[in-house]
Amino acid sequence: MSTPELVGTKSEEDGVELLILRHPPVNALSRGLLDQFDARLATIASDAKTRCVVLTGDGQYFCAGADVKEMAVLGKEKAPEIQARGQALFQRLADLRCPTIAAINGLAVGGGLELALACDLRISADSAKLGAPEVGLGLLPAYGGTQRLPRLVGVAKAKELIFTGALIPGAEALRIGLVNKVVPSGQELRAARDWAHTIAQKAPRAVAGAKQAITAGLDGPLAAGLQAEKAAFLRDVMGSTDLDEGIAAFVERRPPKFTGA
Repeated sequence: MSTPELVGTKSEEDGVELLILRHPPVNALSRGLLDQFDARLATIASDAKTRCVVLTGDGQYFCAGADVKEMAVLGKEKAPEIQARGQALFQRLADLRCPTIAAINGLAVGGGLELALACDLRISADSAKLGAPEVGLGLLPAYGGTQRLPRLVGVAKAKELIFTGALIPGAEALRIGLVNKVVPSGQELRAARDWAHTIAQKAPRAVAGAKQAITAGLDGPLAAGLQAEKAAFLRDVMGSTDLDEGIAAFVERRPPKFTGA
């Protein structure tokens, strides 16, 4: 009997890769799904042609979090192993050299919210609900949520969302900076793909260098961040032929054709 496809993929032009969670009815993060997600990330990380990744959920939901029924069967003894695996996997997503965009449909709660937080950008349907309800189950956000959420929306708001377990609509998520954009329901994937193709047409090494410099400077002093920026500029810009192409295209008044070299 073949293993069901829990994480689908679709390659588009410009080096855009779609990752689609397919674990009905709510795309819960079972161990099988995490295994396949890990394999997909490894493939993407090793493919220099991938310029942007879009992550979404099949059906009505982005992701409703951990597979609680599976956790109940496995027992508390397996919980530390599952937590460590999920946290490491989401960090692997965050560490991808290319940008990542979450297209949020339906629900992004618990581990589903943490999955979206591990992406660089988030686009939400106006009908979506987002939140961290783990404390209502005797849990806490442990796939990176207690760290990424306050960095994105501020400490006080993150504590409010985590302590109360409240779910908020897309419009409120936009207001507090949890998502970058809200679109009518059903348009979130198209909007994410539009952004992805726009990003993919830019110089890949410059985009990747900018991502790395931003991340490196988030938690340290300004001086350390400036050094990270300088290193990215020297490594990813000055050493690239895309810089020559970008300047030539500007002078010749034509669209650049970046190769990532």
